[in-house]
Amino acid sequence: MRRLLMLAAIFSLLFAAESCKETKEKKSITKEVSFQKEGELTLMKATNDSIVVTIDIEIAEGEYETQTGLMYRKSMQDDRGMLFIFDDDIRRSFYMKNTEFALDIIFINGANEIVNIQKNAQPLNQTSLPSAAPAKYVLEINAGLSDNWGLEAGDKIDWNRSN
Repeated sequence: MRRLLMLAAIFSLLFAAESCKETKEKKSITKEVSFQKEGELTLMKATNDSIVVTIDIEIAEGEYETQTGLMYRKSMQDDRGMLFIFDDDIRRSFYMKNTEFALDIIFINGANEIVNIQKNAQPLNQTSLPSAAPAKYVLEINAGLSDNWGLEAGDKIDWNRSN
């Protein structure tokens, strides 16, 4: 009987410790990241180089920043975007895991030309959203803006860093 009570007590302690661990993990919430202006990006029509719009950008480069992107953010203003910078032109694929608002994902080659746009990417969706051709840059903006601005494949970008 004593052995049975001892086993029951040990089991209870182990179960309680595991429950505490799960509770702590569930309570671990990633703090929302604030927008940090790191440059400006201008979108231009390919036909006549006319400026469509200029937006403030946050730049994502390096492994951590490119993997995290706009995750854990609640929204973004329409005059802002996130520019992902990669070392080379290859086919890229993005997804919306842990991204809480819809985006247009614009794939851009090393010649600063839009190769394609994945429109209205849905929040928290893990479906792969690929580029149609090799891309060196990816620009994320609020969903619907690429249509509002009349952007299409072949249009161009120009960007610069602040400071």
